[in-house]
Amino acid sequence: MKQLLILFLALLNVPECKAARKEMYGKRPNILWIMIEDWGYDLSCYGAKGVNTPNIDKLASQGVRFIHSFCTAPVCSPSRSAMMTGFQQEYIGCGQHRTEGPGFVRKELPFGIKPIPHLLEEAGYYTCLLDKKTDCNFVTSRPLFMGKDWSERKDNQPFFAQVSFQGTHRVWKRDTISPVDIRAVDVPPFYPDVTFIRRDIANGMEAVQNVDRQVGKLLKRLDDEGLSKNTLVFFIGDNGKCMARGKQFLYDQGMVVPMIARWPGYIPSGQVSENMVMTIDICATILDAAGVNPGYELHGKNLFGEEVAKRKYVFASRDKMDWTFDAMRAIRSKEYKLIQNLMPERAYCQYNQYKESNYPDLAMLNLMNLKGELTPEQSKFMAAVKPEIEFYDLRKDPFELHNLAEDKDYAGVKTEMLTKLSAWRKSVNDPGVSEEFRKGGWPSVFPTRSKADWELIVGKWEEWLFSKPYSNAAFPKINLIPDAEPIKLK
Repeated sequence: MKQLLILFLALLNVPECKAARKEMYGKRPNILWIMIEDWGYDLSCYGAKGVNTPNIDKLASQGVRFIHSFCTAPVCSPSRSAMMTGFQQEYIGCGQHRTEGPGFVRKELPFGIKPIPHLLEEAGYYTCLLDKKTDCNFVTSRPLFMGKDWSERKDNQPFFAQVSFQGTHRVWKRDTISPVDIRAVDVPPFYPDVTFIRRDIANGMEAVQNVDRQVGKLLKRLDDEGLSKNTLVFFIGDNGKCMARGKQFLYDQGMVVPMIARWPGYIPSGQVSENMVMTIDICATILDAAGVNPGYELHGKNLFGEEVAKRKYVFASRDKMDWTFDAMRAIRSKEYKLIQNLMPERAYCQYNQYKESNYPDLAMLNLMNLKGELTPEQSKFMAAVKPEIEFYDLRKDPFELHNLAEDKDYAGVKTEMLTKLSAWRKSVNDPGVSEEFRKGGWPSVFPTRSKADWELIVGKWEEWLFSKPYSNAAFPKINLIPDAEPIKLK
């Protein structure tokens, strides 16, 4: 890792190198940003069992793989807004997922901040979006990207291309080529180890295997067009895994995302970085590699710079999810995690239409909870209220099952992290929770359904989950709860 840092800093920080790069139009690196949706470290290069991702593994072997990599928000639109700018989502007014409707208006970016594609376009890059998804909580005076494919650029013009592979977003499509045996996967202890949960996890592994083939085809295109040697490739997730206790939450299952970078000749192959990195760091790294000075300092830092190498903490936040109103903040080091629940009066699993309509595992957790079949550790996530502070010793408790917030042995480090979190919230203009917001959203009554209702829903999911990979089984339709009309803000 030290060798990687020295090489990259030599490229980025020597004035003569910067000047020379700016003069060599067409010699600046192309940049390909590959995004995978709603996924964590469940890839074979990260050591996950039961899954085979040879193309992503190969990419990792040719560059650097980060093993302490985190998103700034555990859901797509705030996280992507942050990644598109290099700033924490609260600072740019983009923290509320789906910033639209009464009380929520998408605005232009504040403080003169420009999205990364615009900065690169102004520097002479051709920018293109290879799919259709941007999902940002801000508006711009012109399109974010110039076109749809790098083949549209001028001769010798460097390109910046972004693509999102959505196959790991629910609904998960089965892998007809290499199905995953449920006996091969690991079940984290915050889920019950039952066949139903194993099948759901295995189906997710099959979905990422499908995506891996898409990644392979795109990387092969770089090879076939002779572009690989001069293209900086990033592979990154937008937020954590779309399962209960993952996406939308600030446990590691929701915060951890894969991050891989390859740049032949500049990033040595086979590297593994233990630095604490955030998804917004990719922005500063891209701008530095392209020789672009935005004229202001980003919250994200160069992945290979001294600031990241010395970083002790990363931060994340969660706010409104559709019309599910809640607010959480987190600070994490390599050793500890502190979560501050700003609306502890609400259940973790208060009603959310998206999750109840798409997460088989959530249905099983609700049913087993009402039947009294969960372990004490598993049932904590199904409680009707949350603790104000959660504190975990990740060295002893990597699955974040045992809250040590009241343990006197950890009082000192808990106080330090809470102080750091408070300072960070001020620095990013965190609006916190208003009384109007506290009363808004979908009904917060929990449990959201009866045991009989959940039994029917689990039955629907079973038929779909256990269908053959090549079948055309219909995705279940889960009815809304009664009185599902949200209380909207003025």
